[in-house]
Amino acid sequence: MQKDKTAEFGKWRAFFWPVHRWELKKFLPMLFMFFLISFNYNALRACKDSLVVTAPQSGAEALPFIKVWAILPAAFLLTFLFTRLANRFSREKVFYVMMCIFIGFFLIFTFALFPAQEILHPTSLADKLQAMLPEGFKGFIAMFRNWTFTLFYVMAELWGTAILTVLFWGFANDVTNVGEARRYYGILMIGANIAGILSGQASVYLSNHVFIPSLPYGKTSWDQSMLFLNCMIIISGILTIAIFRWLNRHVIRPSEKTRPEPEKIKMSMRKNFAYLMKSKYLICIALIVLTYNIAINLIEVVWKNQIKQLYPSAGDYNAYMGEVMTLMGVIATITSIFITGNLIRRCSWTFSALVPAVITFLTGAAFFIFVLFPNSGLTWIGTIFGFTPLVMSVALGSMQNCLSRASKYTLFDATKEIAFIPLSNESKLKGKAAIDGVGSRLGKSGGSVIHQSLLILFATVGASTPYVAAIFLIVVLVWILSVSALGKQFDALVQDKTQLEIPDKPILVKDTPVS
Repeated sequence: MQKDKTAEFGKWRAFFWPVHRWELKKFLPMLFMFFLISFNYNALRACKDSLVVTAPQSGAEALPFIKVWAILPAAFLLTFLFTRLANRFSREKVFYVMMCIFIGFFLIFTFALFPAQEILHPTSLADKLQAMLPEGFKGFIAMFRNWTFTLFYVMAELWGTAILTVLFWGFANDVTNVGEARRYYGILMIGANIAGILSGQASVYLSNHVFIPSLPYGKTSWDQSMLFLNCMIIISGILTIAIFRWLNRHVIRPSEKTRPEPEKIKMSMRKNFAYLMKSKYLICIALIVLTYNIAINLIEVVWKNQIKQLYPSAGDYNAYMGEVMTLMGVIATITSIFITGNLIRRCSWTFSALVPAVITFLTGAAFFIFVLFPNSGLTWIGTIFGFTPLVMSVALGSMQNCLSRASKYTLFDATKEIAFIPLSNESKLKGKAAIDGVGSRLGKSGGSVIHQSLLILFATVGASTPYVAAIFLIVVLVWILSVSALGKQFDALVQDKTQLEIPDKPILVKDTPVS
């Protein structure tokens, strides 16, 4: 088999475009697919927060409750559904079914649930519950009060888990080897980051939409903005299906016909987790995903609470989030072009995977210091530019979010997906479904449980922030230790050209070589 080395290309070609001409038929459709999926992911991120945080009688306090009581059960249900579908149908059919579920929901929400929100939302009952329960339960009641927005938030969150992480990356890992991945994935991240820039600007533009009375939809400009945003998401999803179908009809299928069909592996979701716990390698990947999501969630709730104070209206909130996504996309694009691909090709896996953890630690620590000590000596920075402490804390939180998310979309995602490649087919499929389908949700829900518990005790986000900061530092330390442990195992697997071996595995049929 031909070895993939950047030495096969010229100096500049190896730096910017290390892809062979005969590989374009497979690589370009993958790039376009990833672009569209990432476009939706970023657009949904801004939209879901704007809906929930600025909803009546709601705020950032609702986010931890949604992630525990709505998203976590939905993630388990989705993982169960994916496992059953994967056991019965081909990879291609599973992709179509999952995409249709999401596109169908966004259609129903746009043209049925959102227009009828005043009828569907139990405002009177929520008011009674608010009068009965302590103030710390405000977020839980807001989740119930605006249940259609909560449902949208859940599906928007699961798009990143089910479509972006499990389906696309599972497909990409299945049709590429380690050498191709080292060349491809850095470029894929560039496409995703450009999608983030475009979706951010689209969100800003549509959020500033002026109400059109002649348009038979909505009562406010924000209502019509939601129509345009969701139609954009639906069209992007349909295009993704079309590209995936073309790729399977004209590229993937012909190459697979020359290889024997691997024996079908069937496992339940319970056995997936039992299988996961037998492997130190998979546990380390799970810990990395878990700790990353806990750390990000701990910071974001505090940050979004401050954004709500600065931008209380949905349109302004969504426009600001669009600007943040644009800046995030610019940083991530520059990083992808000049740093990510070359860092992955030239440095060890461990070094590349540690960079996002270090960035998150440094920027997160700086953010919490400023939030906890707004009247410290750092206030002179805001005075120079004429900013209030609130504006400065929001800006610093935005910078933290941009840098940590940019490192996630480049180095974190790429190194995590590369870590799956040396594994057997069963380890990749079932382990990835368990880790990405539920592991990431457990991480976010873990951060939300922490916030939820502190909110019940201290009633407000501000009062609980010192404890959140301390827990954040501990979580990032576990993240760093997990990367170091996984790096040693990954290097051994790649160097010895062996696959993951799981002890005591009576549930396995057999291992299948990595393509």
